Amino acid sequence: MSMRFRRLHSCALVSLLALVAPSGGWAQTQTQTQTQAASPPSLSVYGQLPQVEMAALSTSGQHVAVVGWARGKHVLTLTDGTLKPLRSVALGDAKVRNVEWAGDGFVLVHYSSTVNLNSWFLSEKAEMGAVVVVPVDGSSAWPVFTNNSEINGGVSATYGTVERDGHIYGEFGATTVKGPEGIVDGGMPTVSADLYEVDLASRHASVIARPPDGQGRDRDWLLDAQGSVGATLDVVRTSGQWTLRNAKKDIIATGREPTGRVGLLGFSADNANVIYWARQGREDGVQWFSVPLAGGEVKPVLPDIGVAKLFLDHGHHLLGYLEEGANGQSHFFNAHQDKVYKAVRAAFPDERLQVISHSEDFNRLIVRAEGPGDPVSWGLVDIHTGKTELIGQSYALAAADVGPMRMLPYIAADGTKMEGVLTLPPGNAAKNLPAIILPHGGPFGVHDVAGFDWIAQAFASRGYAVFQPNFRGSDGYGAGFEAAGHGEWGRKMQTDISDGLAELVKQGIVDPKRVCIVGASYGGYAALAGITLQQGLYRCAVSYAGIGDVARMVEDEAYSTDYDHIMVRNLKEEIGQGRDLKAVSPMRFVDKVSVPVLLIHGTNDTVVPFAQSSRMADALRQAGKQVDFVTLQSEDHWLSRGETRLAMLQATVDFVMKHNPA
Repeated sequence: MSMRFRRLHSCALVSLLALVAPSGGWAQTQTQTQTQAASPPSLSVYGQLPQVEMAALSTSGQHVAVVGWARGKHVLTLTDGTLKPLRSVALGDAKVRNVEWAGDGFVLVHYSSTVNLNSWFLSEKAEMGAVVVVPVDGSSAWPVFTNNSEINGGVSATYGTVERDGHIYGEFGATTVKGPEGIVDGGMPTVSADLYEVDLASRHASVIARPPDGQGRDRDWLLDAQGSVGATLDVVRTSGQWTLRNAKKDIIATGREPTGRVGLLGFSADNANVIYWARQGREDGVQWFSVPLAGGEVKPVLPDIGVAKLFLDHGHHLLGYLEEGANGQSHFFNAHQDKVYKAVRAAFPDERLQVISHSEDFNRLIVRAEGPGDPVSWGLVDIHTGKTELIGQSYALAAADVGPMRMLPYIAADGTKMEGVLTLPPGNAAKNLPAIILPHGGPFGVHDVAGFDWIAQAFASRGYAVFQPNFRGSDGYGAGFEAAGHGEWGRKMQTDISDGLAELVKQGIVDPKRVCIVGASYGGYAALAGITLQQGLYRCAVSYAGIGDVARMVEDEAYSTDYDHIMVRNLKEEIGQGRDLKAVSPMRFVDKVSVPVLLIHGTNDTVVPFAQSSRMADALRQAGKQVDFVTLQSEDHWLSRGETRLAMLQATVDFVMKHNPA
């Protein structure tokens, strides 16, 4: 059991007004009571999927659902409020994306699968969503829209659950396909992205809303606590013109956002206003707004605060927000909820704490904690009893085997202030270490925080310092910082990464002659750019699902959407166009590579085509360079399968240790 949660159980949640954290802090307590193993843990500890991946609390707070990885498969465990098991369901190798409760009687398991598309589509493969309903009473689990021949593509979106007149309903978006006669005659089917309500007891599905007539418009719905459509948002794909309507179909707000960045969020606590988000410009970024459902003045929500996330209850009412930044705190508008959060937060002073799920009255919470000496712990907090029970830990590691992590500030060559996450080997002095530079994917809308990263921790356990730079373009540092990355692929975004390395060398933490760069997705691109567009910095490079040909990627993205106006505008703004793309494509500069390269890619990747790595491997071989290429069969972009995720980690660590031994 986590020492952190055992101590919290005994002395922390004594009362709501005076929560007491263990004296000396958890990291210190664990360091004193445990010693680091003589040899590092097996890579399987890091590479297998987490033992606890996700958890959810029912609205009453009397039931818990946990999804974890055990003995090579996903398992859903349902418990009562004391964590006594009620039911266990084997989910196999399903790619589970989320778990949620519908009342206290049903659990919804969201998952996805890679499917091959027919000739109607411009892409060969797509990731399709689905939902399985698991009754608590032990009756058979079943997939939503089962045996419905008109539903094509599974569940495209979820809009919450509703309890009404003694029934529990799930609200789902799905694509309805009609017109088989037209298909036989050589015509096209009628396709509609509809909103369905599904009775979770009878399994009956009925359409409750349809999108507007005409092509080239997207519709989103916001449902109230009774399951009725409270607001709709339509976006015209050609112009970015958008229209917000209330339940009576009255227009209450309009605007134009050429990149299509606008969306619905929820309702105000009194149900009088609808809250939506929209981008106001590149430098202003996304902002939140409130407008009366009856019509009236549009007002900004939290205009003077950098907001990373808004919290909503089960009825889509605004509860609070998470501050922007790597160390952002959460705040709740309701006095009781804010007091509960602050009290729980105070009991975890050295941890990065997230409220994952909560009961409707906010007196029971599931929290996720990570930080010094913690391999990610999940706890069930009960305010009334003053106890926190350990649900489980994501990784089977002793506290002393968790490499310490912290944010390290530095300044880029042009004077821009930034920071990154530094993870160090457990128990080693931070001096003259071999290093791994590990840039994140995205690149936009993502940033790294000082928490448990399975790849970083695996390398740290082998004696490497690992640095994850939040280069310009990362979110969490304001709209201006993110916009500063637009058009900077292979340019300032790349030198931001090496400027972070220079700071590590300056401080004596890293040996500049023993550094490799490793990354996935955009991070894989950065790894390849680090040895082509840049030279002399790294002893080796590893790219998982990285981009070697940026120009080809942009063309493929545009083609797969039939050159959708919003998609094309986004690509031009964020990445660039024309000859500039060739100038930042690593594949064009393979002749400059002077170090060993490892390429890894999954065959079911629907985000970055497998051909990006296979063509990069061919180009490197033709140039006479040293390259290894590992193909992960049936793996997607996110390393969702336990077996191939471990294979990726094993290949990466073996390669780095061979060419840059610790």
